[in-house]
Amino acid sequence: MQPEILETLVLVVHVLASLAIIGLVLIQQGKGADAGSGFGSGAAGTVFGSSGAGNFLTKTTTMIAIGFFVTSFGLAIFAKQKSESLRTLGIPAVTQQAESSELPEIALDKVESELPDVEQSASEIPAAANDAATDSEVPN
Repeated sequence: MQPEILETLVLVVHVLASLAIIGLVLIQQGKGADAGSGFGSGAAGTVFGSSGAGNFLTKTTTMIAIGFFVTSFGLAIFAKQKSESLRTLGIPAVTQQAESSELPEIALDKVESELPDVEQSASEIPAAANDAATDSEVPN
């Protein structure tokens, strides 16, 4: 069987299992609903009996949930195989690496800064205000 057909089949079973789990969980009653059947409630006259329906639905839900997990693992395997086959598609192989000695060296002492040199006297802040700001910031 071709992998594409098998993957499609597993995907269809996966979706059907998920829908079946949703339906079976919605059909089942909560634990609080069983208390009324002991006092002659309408649940005692069901097709499966008062406790038979819950047991049957629980076992069916369990079996379908196991199938759901198996199909999940199967789909994960298919996805891994696809990603491995697509990993090398269109990516060129590295044939030669540059050595570190081929990189140009930069002399840091000859690099000119784009920022202008500003002298203390050329500051826009007056000297008295500058001194007052530093005095107020330093605690005695």
